Amino acid sequence: MAGKRKTAPDGAHDHAAAAEVDTGRSEDALVVLPADCRMAAQAALKEELLGALKAGAIVLDGARVERTDTAALQMLVVFRRELDKCGGTLSWRGTSDALNEAAGVLGLVQILELPAIEPA
Repeated sequence: MAGKRKTAPDGAHDHAAAAEVDTGRSEDALVVLPADCRMAAQAALKEELLGALKAGAIVLDGARVERTDTAALQMLVVFRRELDKCGGTLSWRGTSDALNEAAGVLGLVQILELPAIEPA
């Protein structure tokens, strides 16, 4: 899957806030995914994602991802769903070929809202 992905415009998604979730918003949060984005190495990433849920808008940077696995992508799907419940928005600063290919194989491109691939 050669090519680069365009990032979605900030605020592209409007979701209702869940009643049980603290809706107090701080500034936008940037979460940089590590090069080794496999679940076994992701305790710190999980904590960072949980902390980022308090922000109104989340920007994920997956440009450095060299390896990922199904468990790590499942964690991102759960994060995406929780963000929906909180009324937050998600955008991507960048995605790597490894991340794009893994999400594509698993059918998670739409759920993770990965940006469209630009032709090379």
